[in-house]
Amino acid sequence: MAKPVVAIVGRPNVGKSTLFNKLIGKRLSIVDDTPGVTRDRIYGDAEWRGRKIMLVDTGGIEPKADDVILSGMRDQAQLAIDTAEVIIMVVDLKSGITATDSEIASMLLKSGKPIVLCVNKCDGLGDTPAEFYEFYNLGLGDPIPVSSVHGHGTGDLLDAVLESIPEVSFDDEDEDVINVAVIGKPNAGKSSLVNRICGEERSIVSDIAGTTRDAIDTFVENKFGKYNMIDTAGLRRQSRIDDKIEKYSVLRAKMAVERADVCVIMIDGAEGFTEQDSKVAGLALEQGKACIIAVNKWDIVEKDGQTMDSFRKRLTNDFSFMSFAPIIFISAKTGQRIDKLFELINFVRLQNTMRISTGKLNDILADATARVQPPSDKGKRLKIYYITQASTCPPTFVCFCNNAQLFHFSYQRYIENQIRTVFGLEGTPVRFIIRERGEKY
Repeated sequence: MAKPVVAIVGRPNVGKSTLFNKLIGKRLSIVDDTPGVTRDRIYGDAEWRGRKIMLVDTGGIEPKADDVILSGMRDQAQLAIDTAEVIIMVVDLKSGITATDSEIASMLLKSGKPIVLCVNKCDGLGDTPAEFYEFYNLGLGDPIPVSSVHGHGTGDLLDAVLESIPEVSFDDEDEDVINVAVIGKPNAGKSSLVNRICGEERSIVSDIAGTTRDAIDTFVENKFGKYNMIDTAGLRRQSRIDDKIEKYSVLRAKMAVERADVCVIMIDGAEGFTEQDSKVAGLALEQGKACIIAVNKWDIVEKDGQTMDSFRKRLTNDFSFMSFAPIIFISAKTGQRIDKLFELINFVRLQNTMRISTGKLNDILADATARVQPPSDKGKRLKIYYITQASTCPPTFVCFCNNAQLFHFSYQRYIENQIRTVFGLEGTPVRFIIRERGEKY
């Protein structure tokens, strides 16, 4: 289930980034007294009362600014507002209501989204200061006094945010449903594939790149299982994204990857591999998602007896950074190998959620270290005491050793390959956390 998006907006230097850092529990946004430090949207996860939300920190809004950077910050903030379920408007107690605050409040009211008014810099304890009540004049409901520096009032703020987000009951979520994001560069055939699977024109399909602009969810149930197919906008190079609507579409596509269980990376078989394909794949890899590389339009590729093998070898080389991902050749137009695609989706999902016992992992570790001795440096040799699995999605392993600096990434890759040889883990990335003995993880 997708995390609700909550945008933090306001004019420059009211403490948005300080509040953002306090709510997510770490310093992710740069904080400084200079207005305009934050320019782009910054994302972070927060949890309150057992519910998770995605917070978006934005640059300060100057509604009438002509400066290029300030107008760009305003556009970024507007994108955050468009994608958010709830908006937190931050104002400054010490400054009182400014003309900019009033203009921002009017802009937010036009959005029709639930708005929570946060009066920041209420750092004193005791009775609420008299100037606090001035903020009722913004017409955004009851203001909430908060000190983003000390954390006072942040619980009340999050309570108000959650009240505006309908709680999804567990009955509404079907654990058997696999969320599948179909991602790729524009015009690779993503919408055609979803339409073929659904048996209807669920998404508009045309030869014009960029036809799909939102992430469209479609529930599918067939003999292979239950799936939520997420058709996304094509991801093109950042330098080519000028249109505001397209920026919004790219954001939606990235969020679709975040909530997916499996990512189908679509390659245009007629065009072949491009640099943008590797960047799209990297997006899924960073999120630790199960991945399948699907070469589409295979029906129009001129073939001989060696075409598929040579194409596969080239792709294996191009996607060397994710050699674990299976490659399948399909045609969304004719339906070629669509059944095989569903079998692969089920398979890589199981691999992504696989849990391996500590005993079996340490048997593999003992065998691996006996075959290839751990590296040493200046007479000091790496000793790996034991390995255990910390989590799934993706499978994450914690190795305890005597010296983390000696655990070179090449030896990590060797240990990973040994685990993959025994357990497969095909279609899923694997992560390692290296800890020296005595460290907590």
